[in-house]
Amino acid sequence: MFLPGSYGFRPGRGCRDALREVDGLIREGYAFAVDADLRSYFDSIAHERLMERVATRISDGRVLDLLRAWLGQDIFDGLERWTPMQGTPQGAVISPLLANLYLHPLDERLAGRGYRMVRYADDFVVLCRSQEEAVAALAEVRDWVEANGLALHPDKTHLGDCRQPGQGFEFLGYRFEAGRRWVRKKSLDRLKDKVREKTRRTRGDSLARVIADLNPMLRGWFGYFKHAHHTSFPRLDSFIRRRLRAFLRKQEKRPGFGRCKADHQRWTNDFFAQAGLFALHAACLAARGSR
Repeated sequence: MFLPGSYGFRPGRGCRDALREVDGLIREGYAFAVDADLRSYFDSIAHERLMERVATRISDGRVLDLLRAWLGQDIFDGLERWTPMQGTPQGAVISPLLANLYLHPLDERLAGRGYRMVRYADDFVVLCRSQEEAVAALAEVRDWVEANGLALHPDKTHLGDCRQPGQGFEFLGYRFEAGRRWVRKKSLDRLKDKVREKTRRTRGDSLARVIADLNPMLRGWFGYFKHAHHTSFPRLDSFIRRRLRAFLRKQEKRPGFGRCKADHQRWTNDFFAQAGLFALHAACLAARGSR
């Protein structure tokens, strides 16, 4: 029953498909984006409205009773206990399907008015050909959201021309801005935090073990973000090698963070390449060459 613009938690569909759809629409001239952020979406879903939508497709009373009991199960937080009147527990196996079902009428409303929306669960963007169309689309979204017991985040909802600097939007880990696709800052910071965790100077492993621990994570991260603008990758490579130089200095019981010139001359980029470290920039160049 779901529409083609819905990509989240559906068989044979995923984030990459949604990102390709966004790329294609921008190339077709849909550059004015409505970037709408639902505040605490999973915690705000109204149970009665949700069950009404489920009941339009399911008539088996036992299944409906099971869903009602699951939605109404008590929540424990320390010594406190209460029965929720809204929301679906995140992480539960049925939550993604119910979340899609609750937003399906919004998909239908916007599609019926000719808007192009790409949605992955509660993360969605409406792409338009003009600013006037985008303003009207945002009004449609706001009207539906308020009528269905939800709320838009006032600081994270905006619209703009993603071809212009400073007017881009974020979607599924990327930032679309100035006609290009970038890795969003939060995604970069998250990767750096993981690298810091794996390259702690107090870690008692060999360099080979550390690199063997890093590489699967770096390959997986690059597999998802390889379509980002290439300038992101050299800076990340430098950050990772700097962390490894600091790690090697610590093994030799020397102070510092691996920034001095002598360390760069001793542990060169080629040294880490020969040690088997996965290089993001080199992978990017190889991917571009193959394309």
